Amino acid sequence: MKLPNPKQIPEFFRHINDYTYRFNPKTGNFRYREFRGLKDDVYNFYMWLKVWKDMALLVAKGPLNIVKALFRYQWFATYLSYPAFVDRATLGMRGNQLRMARLQYDRIVKKATQFLYDSFSADLNFHPGSKKAKKIVLFDELIPCEIMAGFPNLIGIPAQTMPIFLTSILDQNIVPPYLDAAENFGIPADVCPLPSAETGCALRDDYPKIGCCIISCNMPCDGSVMTSAFQERYFKLPSHPYGVPIRYTEEEVQPYAIEEMKELIKFIEDVSGETFNWDTFLSAMEVYNQETRYELAKWEVNRTPYPQMTGETFWIYRMFFYHLSGGMDKNFLKTDKKVNEIMMRGYQAKAPCIKEMRHRCVEWSCPANFYPDFSIWAQECWGIYVVAAMETLISDVIIDTSSHENALRDLALTYQRCTMRKHTKGGYRNVLNELWTVCEQYNCDFVLMYDQISCKGMDGLRGLFDEQANERNIRLLWVAQDLLDPRTISKREMRQQVNMYMTTVMGEEPVRPDLVDFDDSKSW
Repeated sequence: MKLPNPKQIPEFFRHINDYTYRFNPKTGNFRYREFRGLKDDVYNFYMWLKVWKDMALLVAKGPLNIVKALFRYQWFATYLSYPAFVDRATLGMRGNQLRMARLQYDRIVKKATQFLYDSFSADLNFHPGSKKAKKIVLFDELIPCEIMAGFPNLIGIPAQTMPIFLTSILDQNIVPPYLDAAENFGIPADVCPLPSAETGCALRDDYPKIGCCIISCNMPCDGSVMTSAFQERYFKLPSHPYGVPIRYTEEEVQPYAIEEMKELIKFIEDVSGETFNWDTFLSAMEVYNQETRYELAKWEVNRTPYPQMTGETFWIYRMFFYHLSGGMDKNFLKTDKKVNEIMMRGYQAKAPCIKEMRHRCVEWSCPANFYPDFSIWAQECWGIYVVAAMETLISDVIIDTSSHENALRDLALTYQRCTMRKHTKGGYRNVLNELWTVCEQYNCDFVLMYDQISCKGMDGLRGLFDEQANERNIRLLWVAQDLLDPRTISKREMRQQVNMYMTTVMGEEPVRPDLVDFDDSKSW
């Protein structure tokens, strides 16, 4: 990022925080950082340096592995764009909101670099005969890793998270080659882009070769189940299909869910030679429970007139600690404690994270991975403040650690309420009726509804959503998107849908006109 030409200094100060002035559409980068005031700028720059420190430590721990990975895996260089992603995701943030967001994004990069180090240091492509590879259990990314707390000598790694899911959040242009590979192979083009991209990654031989076994699952949809078949052929490892009840709210299915959990444990024991350690598992679940309580405190505060956390930070961090911490990484708990302290200071001072909130909004359905800062843009441009999101409001189960059977029961309940599943399975009431319950709990007058055009389950309920929103006098803004593929519907086109709705239906003027329209087709 270059400072402006001295001859342009007067113009520079007139447009110091004008987005279209800062943003260079030819390169997709910012010409200079957003100015937030001395105190916030110093803090923001300090946290920015910490991100680069963590990335530098990853290189320092295994420089040869990093060089090999840069040449071997197309997706790996995307992680260099993480600092730019955080800048976009914290657009306009000041004070407490900025600090909470930066702390959570800092924890994400630390966990991500640990996964990358574990993957590359054990990768059979780099280290033939690696013993560490046999200490790794690969999971489908939608299976939370809490069960691995009972195997302290093993490492649980979600197979698709680092190559596909997280990279698609960082860089909108990284996934299309994998989608093309899947379609060229014969996968229908109307399959959800997430499982399709994961299949394409296998077809292009772009996963690290690690693991003693792989755990697949039936979550959340038929497209994901299809992906498991391709990945099993690719990894050529002993595999176990972990089945989760579809009608998860019914008590009759719970004995089956517990048996599935026991079979999963037995499979890992048989393949790895390790014995499930109940002491480490129950200890980790106590940590997980405290993390969950901190999360529930965020929900409660955001239901008040003084919400403290909005935008994508909420659901992105929630997904990470829920799926990847598992109570085993106590650093997540430290971050949660710090964030909670900041949040409660703001709440007790009755100071909302923003000065003016035009609309209290619920974000529903699956957000677009390729545009993770979309609701922050809606907030800054139109005053649409997302105080609750579907992918944030996943499992709130507290694990009962008083007995082994109770712990397994509650863990099974937790797994049934994971990301992209809690509200899309178990009957339409979990996605339809639940939305109106959340609107009431959070006192919301506005719903930002993602129309994920490849998700056939959600598309089938569109008429009911519209009809019931009208009955409740709730504004329902549909935004079409294709999850991981910006070529179908671009970021700019997503914004245009909001712009048209807010000007024609709502009759409002933008809070920040500089954010209404800009070309970011070449940006990360």
